[in-house]
Amino acid sequence: MILPALAAGALPAAGHIRFADLGLHPDVFTIGFFTLRWYSLAYIAGIVIGWWYLLKLIAQPGAPMARRHADDLVFYATLGIILGGRIGYVLFYAPEMLVRPLSILRLWDGGMSFHGGVVGTSLGIIWFARKNKLDWLRIHDWVAACVPFGLFFGRLANFVNGELWGKPADVPWAIVFERTVPYGIPEPARHPSQLYEAGLEGIALFLLLWFFFWRTDARYYPGRLVGIFLAGYGVARFTVEFFREPDRQLVAFAQATGLHMGQWLCVPMIAGGAYLIATSGKRRRRVEATAGTASVA
Repeated sequence: MILPALAAGALPAAGHIRFADLGLHPDVFTIGFFTLRWYSLAYIAGIVIGWWYLLKLIAQPGAPMARRHADDLVFYATLGIILGGRIGYVLFYAPEMLVRPLSILRLWDGGMSFHGGVVGTSLGIIWFARKNKLDWLRIHDWVAACVPFGLFFGRLANFVNGELWGKPADVPWAIVFERTVPYGIPEPARHPSQLYEAGLEGIALFLLLWFFFWRTDARYYPGRLVGIFLAGYGVARFTVEFFREPDRQLVAFAQATGLHMGQWLCVPMIAGGAYLIATSGKRRRRVEATAGTASVA
């Protein structure tokens, strides 16, 4: 029953770009037993560029932390991304890995969950803020403005890996990915949903947060920027999921609930972001800079 259904839903791929012709490969290079993958570079680039941009942000009046704090924060955030992302992937997308605990440590086998990474990073920030007696919510605001860098590079890495592809489509920019259907069925052209997400979650979300940070006084309303991030990401991801195939192990879940797992996980993000934005006005106050003595009205 599955094969005929797939065949019926496959759109003709004639005239579309074939992923194999792009010459992309998940590995950058291999030396002996060591292999550097684009996915690893995406994480490194996101963290390094995000740290660089964070230094630009905290140089502005009223920053919630000093340069010395930002350097330490990178460690806590990175730890939260890795642990939260992996644990989230196992819980949300691959619970069968719980019966094989050692497989959880194989970060190259399976994937990472962004939603889990958000939770892990948030917990890391709270731990870091309390340890240094800083305002954890305002630190979230500053960090949120830096996250789109990692999202952008991560989605590009998904595209290079030829994974997380979209639904069959006949749009001019559709791409014929490899091994998306069982053997014997013609590969359909598909939405390059990874690039859609790179554009919305990376570029568009960065520009939105850039505007509110640099062109408004949003950073003086604790919770407003992180609320914009949560709601913005949630809406972007929820929308793109309509063009994306659900994870193979969660197809039945998507059919039963009407939404993908990623969409369900975005619902609390959108609600939480809307709440933080709506209540941020109550948290407006004169902000004392952590670094320096000047007050910001």
